Amino acid sequence: MASKGTVLVTGANGYIAARTVEAFLKAGYSVRGTVRSLASATEVKEALPEYADKLSFVEVPDITVPGAFDDAAKGVDAVAHLASPVSFDFTDPEPVIRSAVDGTLRVLESALKEPRIKNFVFMSSVVAMVQQPLEGHTHTEADWNTWAEDVVAEQGKNTPGRIIYIASKAAAEKVLWKFRDEHKPHFTVTSINPSFVAGPPLATPSSADKISMSNQQIPDVYNGKPLDQAGVSAGVDAYVDVRDVARLVVFGVEHANKADGERFLTAAYFSPGQAVADILRDAFPERAGIIQKGNPGQGYEPDYRFPKQLVFDGTKAVRFTGQDYIPWRQTVLDTVEKLKPVLV
Repeated sequence: MASKGTVLVTGANGYIAARTVEAFLKAGYSVRGTVRSLASATEVKEALPEYADKLSFVEVPDITVPGAFDDAAKGVDAVAHLASPVSFDFTDPEPVIRSAVDGTLRVLESALKEPRIKNFVFMSSVVAMVQQPLEGHTHTEADWNTWAEDVVAEQGKNTPGRIIYIASKAAAEKVLWKFRDEHKPHFTVTSINPSFVAGPPLATPSSADKISMSNQQIPDVYNGKPLDQAGVSAGVDAYVDVRDVARLVVFGVEHANKADGERFLTAAYFSPGQAVADILRDAFPERAGIIQKGNPGQGYEPDYRFPKQLVFDGTKAVRFTGQDYIPWRQTVLDTVEKLKPVLV
């Protein structure tokens, strides 16, 4: 089958990006992925052997350098920009925010030089939308984070790592839309803003410490960690399946006429550790002595919908695509199945 075109996926070896590479390949596209070093692309290549003739990688060691993506963008038809620093342990905001913002600008500048590019899809985050205080508000695509960058400006290197990350995502997405307004590019622009992303990675990591930060809750609960300490959500237990996020990125290219100029808040379920424990204890009764029991059925709704006091409204993505999110129970069980080799 002839390729529908070539998509450039930045940071292609990342957790979400690798699934995005797979989704584009399955949709009939060829993919050119950027990685910091070619060695880091090995897992993705080995996980997708049937697409060897449609998958290639280029090295971009520093995404902030002017012209960093010029060669990578030549001859491609669309761009999915996913490369950005991800951690809640940052200690210095300056390099993190610079990497997120300048990396976004460099890709946009390179895309502007390539007349073949028709679509640009940007991986943002729900944190670019979150309000203060979190509770008492229904978050939608109309919301913008207007506080995190102010906190960084006030606290500098004393800013908590979580806030540094949040500020970097908010700043990078604002730069995206400012660039669009100022340059009026020849390509469509779409932003995907997921909540915490869970679900099976494309390739099983070599060890448990290589599991994506946002995907830690499920393996933590499976391994018997106290339920209130599982994952890194700190009470904001909003989740979406990594495969749904990848699907939305492809949608941004496949249905650019609908997606152009749009933001998509992708959040499907509210699931504290107790909800995951209840699913896993039911599915793996032999681990009843390992998985914490907690208070079964407490602290969440049976359909995992968001509580009234804290809502992330991810329904726009469903309306636009005509496809619902993967059921949360399936996400949990598929994740464990994929990660079993590195779980205790």
